[in-house]
Amino acid sequence: MNTRIIPGAALNRRGLLQTLAGSIVLLGGGLLWQPMAFSAEEAVRLPAPVLDLPATGPSPQRAIFAGGCFWGVQGVFQHVKGVQRAVSGYSGGAASTASYELVSRGNTGHAESVEITFDPTQVSYGKLLQIFFSVVHDPTQLNRQGPDTGTQYRSAIFTTSPAQLKTAQAYVAQLDAARLYPKPIVTRLEDKASFYPAELYHQDFLTENPRHPYIVFNDIPKVNSLKRLFPDSYRSEPVLVKKTRP
Repeated sequence: MNTRIIPGAALNRRGLLQTLAGSIVLLGGGLLWQPMAFSAEEAVRLPAPVLDLPATGPSPQRAIFAGGCFWGVQGVFQHVKGVQRAVSGYSGGAASTASYELVSRGNTGHAESVEITFDPTQVSYGKLLQIFFSVVHDPTQLNRQGPDTGTQYRSAIFTTSPAQLKTAQAYVAQLDAARLYPKPIVTRLEDKASFYPAELYHQDFLTENPRHPYIVFNDIPKVNSLKRLFPDSYRSEPVLVKKTRP
């Protein structure tokens, strides 16, 4: 039995008091977490994209992915070699509504997203796509991811160039044709690559809160799957936002 005080800003995050993975009760101003039996869904390494972008052009480059709670998406990509920066934020809506309080209502058009800055000579856009579909999330869940529901948790790729859009379209078609999922892929390809960084307390959340119940049950298994399925792409030390801020 472990006791952990959760920051107030994240207290009501993801229906924390109703998590399916364990029971949580208030105790003395903190949270008492009582772990229960849990079996995370196994990730599977998918085939690499047949069509990929060459390791040329300006460096660094940008990619934006949305796959449910940005804590886990950020946490996985921070452990990928060649990723120089991974920032949690909001994409798909207006700047005026790019805040956690508003986005959580589910009517802003935003999705919780992660902007990735990467060196294409070390990790290709196609490799990032492969990791996104293999490890980061379930692309067959419509407007939800695990315990989180709403359009703000949709599976989406916000492409930053026509070449990225073509590559992402080709990979989704490749996966669909291979029938690797029991249900159709519902990932949206959105070519309006707006991005607004999330509040500072959301950044590096997985690294700073490894015993947070939501992280333990939903996100740590994703990082472990990255290490197991993509050992050549895994880096043990994450690249953190707060340590790289100017």
